[in-house]
Amino acid sequence: MSANPELLALWARGWALTRGVPPPVWDEGGWRIEVGEPDQLRRYVHADADDAVARRAARIDRSDVLLKVCADAATTLALLPPGWSVRPPGFMMTLSGPMAVDPAEATGYTVALERRGPVLHCRLFAGNIETARGRVVVVDGVIAVYDRIAVDPGHRRRGLGRRVMRTLEKEAGVSQGVLVATVEGRALYASLGWALHSHYTTAVLDA
Repeated sequence: MSANPELLALWARGWALTRGVPPPVWDEGGWRIEVGEPDQLRRYVHADADDAVARRAARIDRSDVLLKVCADAATTLALLPPGWSVRPPGFMMTLSGPMAVDPAEATGYTVALERRGPVLHCRLFAGNIETARGRVVVVDGVIAVYDRIAVDPGHRRRGLGRRVMRTLEKEAGVSQGVLVATVEGRALYASLGWALHSHYTTAVLDA
C-alpha cells in the first residue's frame, strides 16, 4: 500500500510549514526536508517502497537522518541494509468531507487560536492549564494538513482531541485533509471519518 505521490507532495509541503522548516526538495525518488533538530537533521520521505529507498538507505551514514516510507514495516525493512531498525508504525490518513460530529466532544474548556503565518494553532485550557493542542495549514487552498495533535495524559478520553480537530477544521474552512497518525491517534481520526491511505514507516540507522 503506497501513497499517492501528489498527495504526499502536498502533505510534505504542509508538514514543513507547520514545523517552520524549509520546503521539501525532490531528491532522487523522494522528498528531502531539512529539519535541523538535534535528533533529526533531515528526513527523506518516499511514496513507495522501491529501489529508490534501498539506494537512499545505502547512502545514509548517520542516525539523525530519518527515512520515511509509505509502506508497512516488513516491506520497508526488506529494502534496508543491516543495521537499520524501524520505529512504531504510523498511518497516513485522509479526510473527504466534513468530520463526524461526536456528542461527547469536550465542553468546559477554553479555546485559544493563534495564527503564525499560514499555520493555525489551537490550544485548549482548563483554567490556566494547557490540556490539548494541534495545528493546521491549508496547502494550495484545497487540502488541510493537520499536525502535532496532542492531549495531555491527565485529560484524555474526554473528547479533547475531537474538539481540537473540529475547531481546526472549522477555522481552516476546508473539508479535505491529510495527516500522519500514531497507533493511538488512528482510532480518534477514524471516529471522525478519516480513512487509511497508506502505512507510514520511519526507519533509522542504529547509532
